[in-house]
Amino acid sequence: MTKTGLIAVLGNGAGLTRSKAEAVVRVFFDEISNALTNNDRVEIGGLCSFFVKRYKGYTARNPKTGKAIKVKPKKLPVFKCGRELKERVDTPK
Repeated sequence: MTKTGLIAVLGNGAGLTRSKAEAVVRVFFDEISNALTNNDRVEIGGLCSFFVKRYKGYTARNPKTGKAIKVKPKKLPVFKCGRELKERVDTPK
């Protein structure tokens, strides 16, 4: 499902106009992004959680030249699937 598909489903399911459904989806995604930017954890019960994982810097090697390069520390967003979602996906239909 794409963002556009989600907007359409939300509009039909909740009886919202397309513009209102689009605004709801935009606010939802923006707030998740804002929380992660502030290093906050986002938990959606039974579905998933998002959090920021920090990675330390390290020395790596260029496989082509063999030259050592420094990789800077970084932070990446992580998605963790909830138990209910795992069970729902794994249940045969």
